[in-house]
Order: sequence, then structure tokens, then C-alpha cells
Amino acid sequence: MRNWIAAAVVVLAFVGAAFAQEPIKIGALLEFTGGCAAYGKMAQRGLELARDEGLVPTEVLGRPIKLVYYDARTEPVEAANGATRLIETEGVVAIIGTMCSGPYLGAAEICQNAGVPFIGPTTTNPLTTQVGDCCFRACFKDNDQGPVAAYLAYQELGARRVAVVIDVAQAYCVGLGKYFSQAFKALGGQVVATLYCRTGDRDFTAQLTEIARANPDLIYTPNYYTEVALMARQARDLGLTQPILGADGCYAPELIEIGGEAVEGIQFTTFWHEEAASTEIGKRYAQVFREKFGKSPDAFGALAVDCYMLIVDAIQRAGEATPEAIKEALKTADLEVVTGRTIMTPEGDPLKDFVFLKVEGGKFVFSTIIPAEKAQEIKALMAKGEE
Repeated sequence: MRNWIAAAVVVLAFVGAAFAQEPIKIGALLEFTGGCAAYGKMAQRGLELARDEGLVPTEVLGRPIKLVYYDARTEPVEAANGATRLIETEGVVAIIGTMCSGPYLGAAEICQNAGVPFIGPTTTNPLTTQVGDCCFRACFKDNDQGPVAAYLAYQELGARRVAVVIDVAQAYCVGLGKYFSQAFKALGGQVVATLYCRTGDRDFTAQLTEIARANPDLIYTPNYYTEVALMARQARDLGLTQPILGADGCYAPELIEIGGEAVEGIQFTTFWHEEAASTEIGKRYAQVFREKFGKSPDAFGALAVDCYMLIVDAIQRAGEATPEAIKEALKTADLEVVTGRTIMTPEGDPLKDFVFLKVEGGKFVFSTIIPAEKAQEIKALMAKGEE
């Protein structure tokens, strides 16, 4: 009898030890192909760098952390398929992704119904966290970004008449164009033309002809880098010299690679820049990134690392790696991450600073920063102007 009991104890100890070493799987649902492939690749590069260089934990609660990648392909349907695969087949306890709002919205219901927390590094559309309490983001929202861009256009760049070109195939672009236009009008400006394109368009002659006719002071294009770069080239070829103002979708090396000299002077809102690094992990990440790749780190990789850190911190504080426990812990997150201190609001939307970059000499150059508090003042001012 004693031998049987001793053997059972050994077996149970072995099973317990084996379970303790079972990896905690975190999904990374990122766009590696499609119109926003650059963002997904930057996110993966940031995540792997941070893990390889020891900037973030690779184990928690005595168990290793495994990242499981899936290509969202910049498509809502494929993002939904990826979320299903990561949850049902891989057994992930949380998912980082997607980089774009459209794919996020495609997968959000899957995550919400399964009770798996889903945190978007750069999903700025306000709807992305309204699906349910499993949905979070690590970045600012477009209904904050739009007013801040309108403020810059009106107060800092002196524009009074603007033309807006919106990619109707992307929820992100449609929402941001609307928020910018509302805020610019509230300031006293005039939107003299609102024009539309679609992801994949290569000829912008019709839109630019209308812009030439309207003769605005500035062109606002809250679209992704490929369409912005192509439109800028054609605009300059047609003799249009107005300043171009964009949004976080511009922040990819491909903007400069495709646009060349035509994108010189373009300014845009974005999430972070190494010159705005305010935390020790942010400064260290920038240093290691430069040493490794010989260039300035991008905001997309930085925010993907933020998401990873927030999930690991939630697991540590919860004391268990279950989706429900992680979700509840994320709601009270207060952590210094790469892009700054992140305090999660009950809605899953942290308040964030706004960075403005400018293309200068074929590089992205830091222009200015608008703190989160100032951005909220601007938004309140806009809302008052609309009354």
C-alpha cells in the first residue's frame, strides 16, 4: 500500500511539474500581407527584439510565454478566422492585434464571445473597444486624433480652407476623416472638398482635379501610407503645392520609399517617437533598436511591445493565466511601457500623448508633442464650438 501511495505521489509531482512548464500562449494576430503589411512586420520585429534582448519577461508565474503568430492579411474576414484558430486550436489566453481597425472589428466579436481579451496596438477607431469588455487598445482614439490634427492645421499651419481625401474601404480612414472635418469646422475653418478613394487605387487624377478647382490651403488625407504616397506624387506632378497633413497610417518607411521627394514636408499625427521617450523601458528600447537595426524605432513595434507588457503584467497581478483573470486585470492596468505610462480607462481606452512627425531629408523627423491633457482640452473646445 505504501509503495502504491509513494508511486502516486511521484506521478502527481511529475504531472504538476509538467503543467508548470506548459507555455502560456499569447496570440499575435498581425497583418503580414495586404495593404498594411508593413505595420504587422514592424510589430513582430519589435516583439521579437524586446524578448530576445531581455527587455520584457519571457516567462511568468514560473511558466514560459509563447507568442503564436497568425497573418490577419489586412482583411476583417481573415482576422476573424485567425482569432478562431488562435483561440480554439492554439488555446491562447489573450491576443495582441490587429494593427488596423477594420481587421480588429472583424475579429472582436469572436474574442468577445470566447471571453478572450483582445488588445489592439494601433486600432484607433472608437468602435474597436465598444464591442465588449474583452476589447482593449494601447493607443489613442480617432475622435481625439481628428480634433488634434484639426487644431494643428488651423492654429499652427494657418489653414482656413481644407480638402479631405478619405479611403472609404477602411473604417479607420472614414472615421478619422469625419472627426477631423467636424473639428475643423468647429474652429471656424471650411472644408471646401470631401473626396473619396479606395485601398489599392493608383490613379488619383479625378480627386486631384477637384482639389485644384477648390484651391484649399491644405490637403488632409487620413489614409494608409501607399495611397498617401501615390497621391502625393501625382499631386506634385500636377503642380499642386499645398501642404499635406496625414495621420498615423503614414508612419511606415514605404511612405518615403514610394513617395520620394513628393512626400517631403508631409506632417502627420502618430503615437510615439524616440525623442519623446519618457520611460526607462522606452529609452532602453530605442537604444537597443538603434544598435540592432541602425535606425530610429517605429511606433508600431513599440506599441506591440506595450500590449505584450500589459498582458504579462495582468497575468502577474492576477496570479493566474486564464482569459477571465487577464481581462479583469487589464481593466485596472497602470504600467510604464515603451510609449509612456499607460493607465487603462474602464472603457479600455488609455489616454495617450500625440506626436507629430514630418518628412524631412528623406527621414521621419520629430516635430512636436501634444500631451494627453492638452488633447482633451482641444477636444472639449471643439465640442463647445459645435454646440
